[in-house]
Amino acid sequence: MRIPWRHEQPPAEEQPPKQQASSSRWRTTKDTLITTEQEKAASTNDNLQDHTAGIKDRLRTKAYKLASSPTLYLVLSGFVLGSASTLGATFVYRRCFRRLRTAEWVTPDVLAQRKWVKGVVTSVGDADNFRLYHTPSFGWRWPLRFRRVPALGKELKDQTIHVRIAGVDAPEGSHFGRPAQPYSEEALAWLKNMVEGKAVYCQLIRRDQYSRIVSVVTLTPPFLPGWFTTGRSLALEMLRAGVSTTYEQAGAEYGKYGKDEFLRVEAEARAARRGMWTHGTMGETPAQYKRRYAQGGTDVEAQIRGKAKAGEEKVGGLRGFFKRLLS
Repeated sequence: MRIPWRHEQPPAEEQPPKQQASSSRWRTTKDTLITTEQEKAASTNDNLQDHTAGIKDRLRTKAYKLASSPTLYLVLSGFVLGSASTLGATFVYRRCFRRLRTAEWVTPDVLAQRKWVKGVVTSVGDADNFRLYHTPSFGWRWPLRFRRVPALGKELKDQTIHVRIAGVDAPEGSHFGRPAQPYSEEALAWLKNMVEGKAVYCQLIRRDQYSRIVSVVTLTPPFLPGWFTTGRSLALEMLRAGVSTTYEQAGAEYGKYGKDEFLRVEAEARAARRGMWTHGTMGETPAQYKRRYAQGGTDVEAQIRGKAKAGEEKVGGLRGFFKRLLS
């Protein structure tokens, strides 16, 4: 059915033969250019991959030649072994062979470790403290004796650690015009006979107000070496002999034995009337004695002396650091 108001579309006109030929040539040229560019890109990518592979091969060959070179191998091996040996020797020296010359050498990290040290008691000052010459590792006894403990006072100057025996308090001797307590001389003689000139083991605990190193002290075992077993506690031996009392003030240290064991041994000595307990009771304990004189103001000189020592060590801290570094 023909709709009169709708116009029919005229048929598409065909292009002339010349235009058709020109369009065909253009499409052919375009396809040729695209193909050429793709081939160039593929060729460039292949060349780049070949170049990269060649560089890797040359580097691998050079690395193999360098690794197979005996001179370089020896140099690298010597450097690695030398570094490892130096670090190992430094560690072993600091842990086993370095001597702690004075209390300044006992650093906070050593106290934090509660390190055990061995040494020889060179002198006994009071009945509860002494001077220790640290003798680390071996070489101090026969048959491997190649080091010695000095015997002269001038050789021992600045070479010993002032040790305060932990957990006990012995009768006070006469100091700064104060009279000595009863049995102080006997207690001092007992301690000298027990440890002076002999080897002991000390567990370094802390530094007290007089710059002494508070230590748990044990005697040398009679048969087995000290690194294999623990000897008798010096503090307990003092309590057992009746030459000291249990220290119960702030900061008291009793080691692995505990305060109850100290009090038990002291009670046994008192019951057996040994040493200062010969008459059954003691007129005034060392703690009461020191407290009485501190309250009376006559102990000021001792306190000033202790603070002066602490100040000297603080001032000499940097000097001590360089001495430890260079020794």
